[in-house]
Order: sequence, then C-alpha cells, then structure tokens
Amino acid sequence: MSRSSGGPAGVGGTSAPNGTGGILRQPKAVWATAGASVVAFMGIGLVDPILPSIATGLDATPSQVSLLFTSYFLITAVAMLVTGFVSSRIGGRRTLLLGLALVVVFAGLSGTSGSVGELVGFRAGWGLGNALFVSTALAVIVGAAAGGSAAAVLLYESALGLGMACGPLLGAVLGDASWRYPFFGTALLMAAGFLCVTAFLNEQPRPARRTGLLDPVRALGHGGLASAAVSAFFYNFTFFTVLAFTPFVLDLSPYRSGAVFFCWGVLLAVFSVIVAPRLQKRFGSLKVLGGSLVLLAADVLLLGYGDHGTAVACTVLSGAFIGVNNTVYTELALGVSDAPRPVASAGYNFVRWFAAAAAPYLAPKVEEWTDIHMPFVVAAVTAVAGAAVILVRRNALTLPQALDSARAGGTPTTGEPQPRHPSKDGATVFAN
Repeated sequence: MSRSSGGPAGVGGTSAPNGTGGILRQPKAVWATAGASVVAFMGIGLVDPILPSIATGLDATPSQVSLLFTSYFLITAVAMLVTGFVSSRIGGRRTLLLGLALVVVFAGLSGTSGSVGELVGFRAGWGLGNALFVSTALAVIVGAAAGGSAAAVLLYESALGLGMACGPLLGAVLGDASWRYPFFGTALLMAAGFLCVTAFLNEQPRPARRTGLLDPVRALGHGGLASAAVSAFFYNFTFFTVLAFTPFVLDLSPYRSGAVFFCWGVLLAVFSVIVAPRLQKRFGSLKVLGGSLVLLAADVLLLGYGDHGTAVACTVLSGAFIGVNNTVYTELALGVSDAPRPVASAGYNFVRWFAAAAAPYLAPKVEEWTDIHMPFVVAAVTAVAGAAVILVRRNALTLPQALDSARAGGTPTTGEPQPRHPSKDGATVFAN
C-alpha cells in the first residue's frame, strides 16, 4: 500500500474514497476484524447498566463494584508497554487471536463469579486480552483494507462508536434477566470473532524493527507527547467518572440505563467521526479541544447538581464532548512526537489509562467521604486541568499542518505549528 508524506498524518497520505461504496467494499478479513472490534469496544460499556444489579447480586458496595473498571483499565495501561513488544515478535494476526482468546476465556469466567473479588480478577484478565486485540486491530485493518488507509481509519472509528453505543444496550437487554448473561453473551460474540479472524485474515507483515518494553516510556521524554499524555490523564478521569459512577446516580432499571448510555454512545460516535473534523477545520485542533474540555466540565457540574431529568440529559450530552475530545487527543498523540508513532502511542496510552483505572474507584470513595455532588466537582476540576495543560503547553503540542490543510482543501489556516518530523506510521495510535 503506497503512502505519501503530503497527506493527512496517520492515514497514510491516501485520499478517502469518493463515496461510501469504497468504504463498504472491503475484503472479508477487514469485516472480520472490524466486527470483532465492535464487540471489543462493547466490552467497555457493557457493565454500565448492570452495575447496580451486580452490586445487589454479589452483596457489594458501589466502590467495590467500580473495581470492575479499575482492574480492567489498570491492566490495559500496563499492557500498553507489552502489546508492541508482543506484536512485533509474533505478528499482528497471532496477537489478535491471542487477545480474542483471552477475552473469550475471561468474559466467560466473569459470568461464573461467586464474589466481587473473583469478578474483579476476571475483568483484569479481560483487560489484558482487550489491550492485545484493540492495540493491533487498526494496524491490521489498514494493512488489509481496500480504498486506502483513510477508509480503513473511518471504518475503525465507526466500529469504535458502534461498540461504545451498543455495549450498554446489550448489557441492558441481557442483564435484565441476570447480570451474568452479558458476560456470557460477550464471550460467545468474541468466540465468533475469533473464528472469523482465523478463517479470513492472513498473517500481516511484521515491522522491520522490534519494539522494546521500555521504548514507550522513553518516548515520554518528549515534552509535547508528555504534555498530551498529562492532559489526557486529567480528561480520562472526567470521562470515566461519567461512565462508571453516573449509573449509581441515575439509579435506573437496566433497560432505561442502557437506553441512556446508548444515546450517549451515538452522540460519541457522531461527534467523533463527523463533527470533530469539521470543528478542527474551522477553529483549529487546540482551540476545539480546550473549548470542549471546558464545556465538558460545565456539563458534569450540571449533571451533579441538577435534578434527575437534568442528570439524564447531561449524561447523554457528555457523549458529544467526549467524542470530540477523543478524536483530537488521538491526533495530538499521532502528530506531536519524535518517536515512531506506535511507540509514542503506547507511551501516551500508558499514562492516560491510569486515570481510567483511578476514577471509577475514587468517585464512589469521594461520595462516601463527602456527598453525592462532590465526585462531579472533582470531575469538572480535572476537565479544566486538562484544558489548562493544553493552554500552557500549546507551543509544545504541535500538530501537522498537512492535516488541517487536507481538511480545508488548501493552505492550513489554523496557525498551528508543524511537528518535529513527518513520520508516516500512525495507524496504531488510533487503535489505542
């Protein structure tokens, strides 16, 4: 697949297809990997509607149940140091299959849990499998896709949004009968994905250079990448306070909670894939990100202090800001670093996923120590802290002008400086 340095960074410089037909006409290997990606992302929000049911079924407190997210994302964070090391040695296809196999095993075991401790442990194993799969999936899709890597990235981002939207819905439908059923259902779906990847995906070329375990940590020595990672850390704390703590505040049935987070996921997908690029084209990436973080802070404050109807509306609305933020942070990590893109991505994600592990545990604790409003105050403060890092470190957080130029169809107009090097290998950052 040919690439040129003059196109959008991270999409290989190839132009997007002229219509959806080019995106939809893909080999079976691409559809198999994309379908498994949908299920993988479903696993993140799957437990949202059933958190209260799990707490009741296992006689656990909200802070204990929140460890389902903490163990999952703590292992995911640490696994960021391992995924590149593994895939550069055994190849993309084997890494995908290993990740899928681990998810099948640990998702199934999660449904058999007899205590919250067992469930937390099984979710940790699930997080390792998901990290191995998700960190490799887009690179595999880009390698196998027809219509250029721009089409592959769009297809992958669509799979991400669909998974984030449908995860809570699946959790609600199956969880209404028993909180165990969503875990069994995920295991079955991922087993089907394993069979499809086995049947349709050939082995992908291995990178010329193997990735070392400490390469991602060394990459964080770059000031711009470190700034992006720190800002994303604060943002992720806000993001996962909404995702993991809000279900206890809303106190809805699994069906209603699933519907709320389905609408949340739809907004996340639409604003990530469609709205964010248009805002970036008009205002520039850093202005869009800073403004979106401030608006997210206002939204979570209103969520915490409003009445029940307001809390539901603000939960759904937060998906729009989260979708914008996810897209812009991805491109920051993609374009700011001197290191090879997969290595820089792993270092960036190593930092930010620790916040995803911390927020679900700390939010219920803050409520126990204070009141139900304070976790949202903390979440608002962390969102503003993320925006402050963007403001203070804006000169270090450089983006490729070619990306803005491609969106605008001409000369870049945002005034954002160029990165320090035009590295082309950017697929893995999207997957992470």
